[in-house]
Parts: sequence; C-alpha cells; structure tokens
Amino acid sequence: MNDVVLYDYWRSSASYRVRIALNMLGIGYRTVPINLLEGKQTSAEYLELNPQGFVPTLVIDGQVMTQSLSIIEYLAELRPERRLLPAGIADRQHVRALAYAVAMDIHPICNMHVAAYVATLTEKAEAREEWMRHFIADGLRKLEHMLSKFDGAFSYGDTPTMADICLVPQVYNARRWGVDLTDLGRIVEIDGRCAKLSGFQAAHPDRAKPE
Repeated sequence: MNDVVLYDYWRSSASYRVRIALNMLGIGYRTVPINLLEGKQTSAEYLELNPQGFVPTLVIDGQVMTQSLSIIEYLAELRPERRLLPAGIADRQHVRALAYAVAMDIHPICNMHVAAYVATLTEKAEAREEWMRHFIADGLRKLEHMLSKFDGAFSYGDTPTMADICLVPQVYNARRWGVDLTDLGRIVEIDGRCAKLSGFQAAHPDRAKPE
C-alpha cells in the first residue's frame, strides 16, 4: 500500500473516527495536522484537497477521500475480514443506523462552526455550551434507547463495529461539554470496553494532539 496520509485535527470527532478505523484495521498512516482554530482548513492548498474545508481528508491508494463515514465504509470494504461492518445485510443496516444516529443527527448540529454561529446570533457567551449540552444529551438519550434493542458487549454484537467507532468520539465530546451520563448506562459500558482496546487508545485526542 502506498503512503497513507490523514489530514487531521486532534479534537475533531470525525477525524477521531477515522483514526480508530485505521488503527483497528492495522493500516499505518502519516498525519498532517490541520489546526481548525487557526483556520488552516480554509487555506487554498487544503481547499484544493477538500473543497468543503472540513477534516478529515484521507489520501489512500492514490485517492483523495473526504467525509468520515464514507472513508470508514471504504476501509471496511478494503479489509472485510475485520468486520467493521457485519456480513449480513440486515446487520449492516443496524450498525449503520447506530453510526448515523451519531454522525448525522448529533454531530452536525454540534459542530464547532454551528455552535459558534449560535453564540453570535444570541450574543450570549454561554449559548455555545448550552447548545452543545442540550443536543448531545438529547441525541445520546435516543441512542441509549436504540442500543437497548441489541445484545452484546459492544453496540452491535461482541466485536466493535462502525457504530462503536462513531460512539466513542461522541462520548468524549459529551464529557468535554459536561453532559450528565448518569442515565446512559449502556453507552458508558460500551465506551469503557472500547477504551481497553489498543486501536481506540492510540486514536484518543490526548495521543493525537501535536507536540
């Protein structure tokens, strides 16, 4: 495999997902930090790679890839034996539904540029924190109910899947913003199990933060 390059921001949950997937699949990669707080994502050079100006961007197999879930699904198809997506078509749907509940319902409205705009509109310094806590907590409560429908040590079954890859960064964000996780027992248990796995450990923002 040619040189794999991940354009990454250490605290981005979308980047965090892709780091986990790469680690779990044993795919080595080189990181190029894109500091969102310094606006590096809007540079002409980076926009040539990723016209949306988002992270992550993955260069792999001579291709430039964007959008974290699309990247993860590509990687899952590249290494199907690792089962980031289950073999059964209905099982894959359930895993996708759990992953999308985080990545498409919670994450977009809690993205940094969205929350910052809310604070601008309201002219309240605390609006960003209130927004984050409200929507993360609401989304995780719904996800907890979804997870209660399925058995296993992880989100869907006894091995981690794309659902867990999306869950863990969202729990990190929940703790960062002070969301009360007391009533989210299954989510907390799954997150704890993932935290014991080397692929998740190596992807953690504390490990990914540039020197």
